[in-house]
Amino acid sequence: MIPLKKRFEWRNVGRWVRYKYLQLLRAKGGPHIVALGFSIGLAVEMFTLPTGGLAFFLIFPLVYLFRASLASSLIGFLFGKIIYLPMAFLNQKVGSWVMPKQSRHALLHQMPPWLADILKHSLNLIVGGMIVGAVLGLVLYFPLRMLLKYTTERRKERRRQRKAALHSHHNG
Repeated sequence: MIPLKKRFEWRNVGRWVRYKYLQLLRAKGGPHIVALGFSIGLAVEMFTLPTGGLAFFLIFPLVYLFRASLASSLIGFLFGKIIYLPMAFLNQKVGSWVMPKQSRHALLHQMPPWLADILKHSLNLIVGGMIVGAVLGLVLYFPLRMLLKYTTERRKERRRQRKAALHSHHNG
């Protein structure tokens, strides 16, 4: 007989999220690969919207290249979606500082007309998003890695204490 799939229940969502969180904490390579993956996902999200979502596909080779966690990069990407609108203003400003009008026009004239039409309104947003995203990813990497390391060490210590208490209870 084929087993039936369990019915979805909202009360199990919290348990599933906690399980996935623990899987991330236990990932081989530990806090470094998780924080790195998060930073990659966040950085890529900062210029995904003006590229029509194509930048999303950069996550996969970057995660592979840097040996980061794909799951945490997707979480970083989702976090980036949440903060994107307030950051878009900054992305636009940074892009306009880095890409003066003359440079932008010269660059657009080097491209095929169809690509230049697509990029002419979003080039500052893309360039600014790349810079802001890289800085944001780098800035968040260190505190996130430290937080994950602290959480992992605290969890190990609690397990060690429970094991010692259980051991002394059996020997007492």
